[in-house]
Amino acid sequence: MSAENSGPDSFMARAIELSLENIRSNQGGPFAALIVRDAEIISEGTNRVTSTNDPTAHAEIVAIREACRKLRRFDLAGCEIYATCEPCPMCLGAIYWARLARIYFANTAADAAKIGFDDSLIYEETRRPLTERRIPMIPLMRDAAIRVFDAWEVKPDKISY
Repeated sequence: MSAENSGPDSFMARAIELSLENIRSNQGGPFAALIVRDAEIISEGTNRVTSTNDPTAHAEIVAIREACRKLRRFDLAGCEIYATCEPCPMCLGAIYWARLARIYFANTAADAAKIGFDDSLIYEETRRPLTERRIPMIPLMRDAAIRVFDAWEVKPDKISY
């Protein structure tokens, strides 16, 4: 997309167009996302959960992975994301880890819940103590595992992120 035709509305319009194409092609759910830097689209992603049998293949994750690959870096500082829906907890976490500067979204989490994409369980679970979660979380071998963290902490040539 050229800079003269770019702006938040045009980027979101492109994301919405991609989400519609995605459902028409039966590649996944009605979601798409773009990563944009300096008014240029770096990457596009659509939901690929069902076509790849990958529950993490949400549009935002697909777009983040592609942008990082293209830019050859593991953070997207200075970039923005345009998502056709308010990001789910997984995608929101990835957006923060990628250090995106801004999130634009169209549909809300409530809109998504109305058509069967309800993330409220995950939000509720993260607020519960570990011992009260639906999926049991069982601490195991911390004494052995903490030594790896100790090794990381003193590693002189580590790449921090």
